[in-house]
Amino acid sequence: MPINGYLAYPMQGKMTELYNDLNAFNSCEVVPAKNEDVVVLVTETFSKEEEQELLQKIQSLPSLKSISMVSGFNNN
Repeated sequence: MPINGYLAYPMQGKMTELYNDLNAFNSCEVVPAKNEDVVVLVTETFSKEEEQELLQKIQSLPSLKSISMVSGFNNN
């Protein structure tokens, strides 16, 4: 079961939209930073393939400027 942590940066002026977009995914826990325009994102999926599909969907969000993995764990 892959569990990954990311830092997600919004497009200019799109922090609220990015937060809402990411919260729409069932496999995501979203925590906005209090003093920066960045979101901490934790994903939990059932397989590497499902994680890749989720990441592709996240990367296609128009509110997302960039995303960087900061931690990953796979128990398979």
